[in-house]
Amino acid sequence: MIRSEVLRDIAPVISDQLVVCNIGLPSQELHMIDDQPSNFYMLGTMGLSSSIGLGLAMAQGQKVISIDGDGSVLTNFGTLPTIANNAADNFILLIIDNGSYGSTGDQPTYAGKKTSLTEVAKACGCETVIECAAEDTAETLRAALASDKMTIIVSKCESGNIKVPVIQMDPVVIRDRFMKEVERRNAS
Repeated sequence: MIRSEVLRDIAPVISDQLVVCNIGLPSQELHMIDDQPSNFYMLGTMGLSSSIGLGLAMAQGQKVISIDGDGSVLTNFGTLPTIANNAADNFILLIIDNGSYGSTGDQPTYAGKKTSLTEVAKACGCETVIECAAEDTAETLRAALASDKMTIIVSKCESGNIKVPVIQMDPVVIRDRFMKEVERRNAS
C-alpha cells in the first residue's frame, strides 16, 4: 500500500475527528478523499503538523489526530521529545512512514534506511508507540482512539504518489473553517 491508500482506508475512522494533516501531497490526498471542515490542511509548513496537533490537543478537550510523514518528522525532530514531555491523552500522532520525501519527488529519508522512528519516539520518552503495517493502520487507529491515551502510530507503507488536484481553498479559509469546527465541537 502507498500513502494515499492508507489515507483512503482511515478516512472512515477519522471523519468524526479533528485532523491536522501534513504538508503537500498528504493534504491534497486527504482533501480529495474526504474533505471535512474538521480537517486542517497544512499547505506550507513542513514538519509542523505534529506540533500544531499537540498544541491543539493541549488547548481543548476534543481528540486530535495529526497525520505526519517520516520526512516531516525528520525535519522537526524536536517534536518527539516535546510530545513525550507534554502528554495529552486526546492526541494521536500518525506517522505515515513511506521511507521517502513524498511531496518533493520521493527522495529517500533516513527512516527508509537505518533510522527507526518507532525507536526514536520511544527513546524520547513517548510511552505508547505502535508500529504497524499499512494495511493494519485503520484498526490500529481505532484502538488508539478507544484507548484515551496519547499514542504515536508509525504506519509502514510503500513509497509512491498519485496525481491529485491542488487544494483551491485559500489557507485563511482552511484555517477559519477549521477554527469554527473546533469551536462548535467544544461548545457541544
